[in-house]
Amino acid sequence: MLASIRESRIRTSGTTLHVVEAGPEDGPLVVLLHGFPEFWYGWRKQIDYLADHGFRVVVPDQRGYNLSDKPNSVSAYGLNHLAKDVVDLIDALGRKKAMLVGHDWGGAVAWWAANRYPEYVERLCILNIPHHVVMHRNLRRSFKQLRKSWYIFFFQLPGLPEKAMSAANFKMIGNSLLKTSRPGTFSSADLAEYQRAWSQPAALRSMVNWYRAAVRKPAPRLPSPRIKTPTLLIWGTGDKFLGREMAQPSIDFCDNGRLVFIEGATHWVQHEEPRRVNELMADFFRE
Repeated sequence: MLASIRESRIRTSGTTLHVVEAGPEDGPLVVLLHGFPEFWYGWRKQIDYLADHGFRVVVPDQRGYNLSDKPNSVSAYGLNHLAKDVVDLIDALGRKKAMLVGHDWGGAVAWWAANRYPEYVERLCILNIPHHVVMHRNLRRSFKQLRKSWYIFFFQLPGLPEKAMSAANFKMIGNSLLKTSRPGTFSSADLAEYQRAWSQPAALRSMVNWYRAAVRKPAPRLPSPRIKTPTLLIWGTGDKFLGREMAQPSIDFCDNGRLVFIEGATHWVQHEEPRRVNELMADFFRE
């Protein structure tokens, strides 16, 4: 598994990203964006499948994660910078467009990139993260969602989140994966891979800075929240972080969108239902 991946470092306008790549170099480009607290490894069950089906698969460690650069300032992790990394990556690969896939925070970046840079996004596939307007609206109006998102406010504290997450060999952050996923989703070998990524110098601080930037340095409102790119939203219904009631309103912001619920899957849908997710993505990209 993953024996054919190629690794490189690619410079964007703001930082240098560690990138894993697989599949034919002349294949249709698919960029996979991971969320918190993962890194490129979070797409391990998708990379080979898409590569074997003829796609050029490119998976960055997003800025602040694993082997990618980790800017010091909180403002460096604002959505505008994160989305610009994506379009710079597409440019650096010599392409004009890509199929863009994002899960969790990677999905937030993908929504924003498709909204701000639609000319770069051929098709958009999102996993278990709502459109930015829907997320902001529900955090303001829904006590239920506010309670689920308590950690966003914990992460605003200086230093304490990093100390708590690193304690006892990253027990807290590891448990967050184990306790919010179906039993057996993350093996001990998987957790060891994540622990190596979390152990990188300044990694935890940088990962938490995504949340700090979202609160302290929110991205400016775009002229229109509409998504013109064809969009597929895949949603595991057992998500403990994000309510399924945000899924359909997110698709309502899309000119050409489709929503697929995967019953019983959690927030970690691509880990738990890889065959279903992979088939949905590949079929969508070929439409």
